[in-house]
Amino acid sequence: MYCAFCKHQETIVKDSRISEDGTFTRRRRECPKCNARFTTYERVHLKEVIIIKKSGEKEFFNREKLAKSIKMALRKRKIMSDIIEQMLDEIYLKLNKMNDSEISSKKIGEIVMRKLRKLDMVAFIRFASVYKNFETTNDFQKFLEKYE
Repeated sequence: MYCAFCKHQETIVKDSRISEDGTFTRRRRECPKCNARFTTYERVHLKEVIIIKKSGEKEFFNREKLAKSIKMALRKRKIMSDIIEQMLDEIYLKLNKMNDSEISSKKIGEIVMRKLRKLDMVAFIRFASVYKNFETTNDFQKFLEKYE
């Protein structure tokens, strides 16, 4: 494993822990060259999930892309990063349990919205505004009326 700071080719594992749900391994590492410490996470890659976008274009599921949109919705909210990571793991596992290897972006958006609604209403509304492409305040109002 390369050092995240000086790019030295070898690092020392100081501590390894498996997550409570068993979906990833957390490793504390140290670089023998610059003495920097950092954490890495190892996840099992289950299967290739292909996302079918609204345009009909297909692309491989990208956890980081999904994480970025969820983190954007949760920006300035008091939600711990572990909870976000757990949510991402749950979504990924749910996608892998589906029979199809091709899943619509709409289906993923609905899964994310259900998770965010339980976690934080502000983030839920933020995510929905982008996902549902709100253009006016009336769009927000109509959407909110469904969930009040």
